[in-house]
Amino acid sequence: MTPPVSVNGQTLQRPEGPPAQVPSDAKMSTEDLHVYYGKFEALKGISLGIPDKQITALIGPSGCGKSTFLRCLNRMNDVIDGVRVEGKVTLDGADINDRSVDPVELRKQVGMVFQQPNPFPMSIFDNIAYGPRLHGMRKHAQLAEIVERTLTGAALWDEVKDKLKQSAFSLSGGQQQRLCIARVMAVEPEVILMDEPCSALDPTATFRIEELMTRLKEDYTVVIVTHNMYQAARVSQSTAFFLMGEVIEYDETAKIFEMPADTRTEDYVRGRFG
Repeated sequence: MTPPVSVNGQTLQRPEGPPAQVPSDAKMSTEDLHVYYGKFEALKGISLGIPDKQITALIGPSGCGKSTFLRCLNRMNDVIDGVRVEGKVTLDGADINDRSVDPVELRKQVGMVFQQPNPFPMSIFDNIAYGPRLHGMRKHAQLAEIVERTLTGAALWDEVKDKLKQSAFSLSGGQQQRLCIARVMAVEPEVILMDEPCSALDPTATFRIEELMTRLKEDYTVVIVTHNMYQAARVSQSTAFFLMGEVIEYDETAKIFEMPADTRTEDYVRGRFG
């Protein structure tokens, strides 16, 4: 058992797993990444490595660039008018912004779960089957296997297996978010991005999502944006602290919360601002 993490006087168990690093063979990495909204520079030269099969948390006050950075990892900023991206973003060493890269295929490899659950206006089954169908799968037996496997992986199968034909909107908020996670898993990504996935959920649903995230890292690289310091300490192995478009500090999560190297990081995780 690893030693506990202390955050604002509360003892939290340190996540199991190897200490975070910025490895040269990171699953994803950015090099001198700048993002502009018109003339406003939202990200100022971010160089960061995302370790494989770990959970990396991005923390920082509102407007600091966390979500902008997250969207760079699967080119979601491409769909926002007036955004300009400079620098390099790689997946397994390949530049995802290269002209030869199809953004649709990229988002199959690097899926995203959004802040608000966003199920499609269709049945539970069809929500999960949507991605595989989009990529050419048509046989019902194969789709049914994917639906069961991914809903099981998202800890939702036992709750919905008898109502797969019902609307996804019949589910609770926490169930809808797990459905959205399963929908991402259905196309077999390598990386799962989560933009404050628990901010609209109650404590019980949040706990279920955190349990799920811990299981997901066995098979996926996970990057999560969160304002919840306790959540970052509970689930992640590495944490990057963003402030005003810069990464102030990036290290293993326990060190960020116990012994931060920068006073700005310490002030933020102790709740003195943000």
